[in-house]
Amino acid sequence: MPCTNLFSVIDEMNDTYCNIWETVCNIESPTNYKKGVDEVGDFFIKMATERGWEVEVLAHPKAGNAACITINPDSKEEPVVFSGHIDTVHPVGLFGTPAVRRDEKCIYGPGVMDCKGGVVASFMALAALEKCGFTTRPVKLIIQTDEETGSRTSGLETVKFMCEKAKNAVAFLNTEGIQGDTAVLVRKGILRYRFNVFGRAVHSASCAVGANAIAEAAYKILKLEALKDGNTLTCNCGTIEGGTVANTVAEKCTFTADFRFASDEDCIKAREIAQDIAEQNVIAGCRCELEQVSFRPAMPLCNRNTELLEKINEIYKTNNLPMLTARTCLSGSDAAYITEAGIPCVDNLGVAGKNIHSIREYATLDSLSACAKRLAAVAYCI
Repeated sequence: MPCTNLFSVIDEMNDTYCNIWETVCNIESPTNYKKGVDEVGDFFIKMATERGWEVEVLAHPKAGNAACITINPDSKEEPVVFSGHIDTVHPVGLFGTPAVRRDEKCIYGPGVMDCKGGVVASFMALAALEKCGFTTRPVKLIIQTDEETGSRTSGLETVKFMCEKAKNAVAFLNTEGIQGDTAVLVRKGILRYRFNVFGRAVHSASCAVGANAIAEAAYKILKLEALKDGNTLTCNCGTIEGGTVANTVAEKCTFTADFRFASDEDCIKAREIAQDIAEQNVIAGCRCELEQVSFRPAMPLCNRNTELLEKINEIYKTNNLPMLTARTCLSGSDAAYITEAGIPCVDNLGVAGKNIHSIREYATLDSLSACAKRLAAVAYCI
């Protein structure tokens, strides 16, 4: 089905939505800063309410309030779902004031690519579909609010909300940033542990009778960092905290270990390795307690998602959009929960850019309308 008129409407909306993109990215929203996350969510909710769209909100006391925005809610057809998260990773103020800047080609700032750009493009697609008189099926935008921490802030309540609102969807399109003409069908799972290491404090002059927790942690980190198994199971130790002063043997420290796994078997192996390393104490007088911080399942390759990408490419071919090649991503995503729930899902259909999770994050301005066209075409034609 040709989408010529739909694409023209999106092009007409481009300048307006580029300004919206800048506005919502200037509202800084690290995951645990509920005030900021809610302010971004309220911005989209207000725009949807003004248009008369259906809005459902999951209010949460700690995490940002998740939302589901729907056009054509009374249609009996299976819905198409767009999704993205509005939480970011860096503390407020790190990018300066204002947090966002633009030039002729790019927009720079926290979350411009990961993942507010995808949410803005999703809203733009809904608006274009409505303006073109599309009423065939419900189209939803689910706004996630604690994706960057594996939804531990909400105790997975936002994930449950997302899966519930996406139930029976004919297609779930997640708007993590796109890379070239590709789409993600496979993602690693994430298992994160905190290792709490305890030793025995003494004055540095008497260190022979002490037990340095930091030294013990270092041994454990070296073992974990060396973990590689055909690239299906890896581990990275991201933070270490502990000690008191330079002239005292450290009595306690903690560090986090981030396991990435490709299968249930690798997940079991990661748990066994973590427990084994926690129990193997090299320095006499030291011990370690293991604490699971968060867990996100892997997104394995499955026929359901492969078939959806094939349908998407048929639509794109008809409408002269770039066809997408399937790829594997080594990081985790909420798309894994959708796949686990049995809903057809394709990931990383968002805006284009680079350097996510760094102060150099940017996205290209022309990728906003390109993203909206990719999303809207699927809803219009599938």
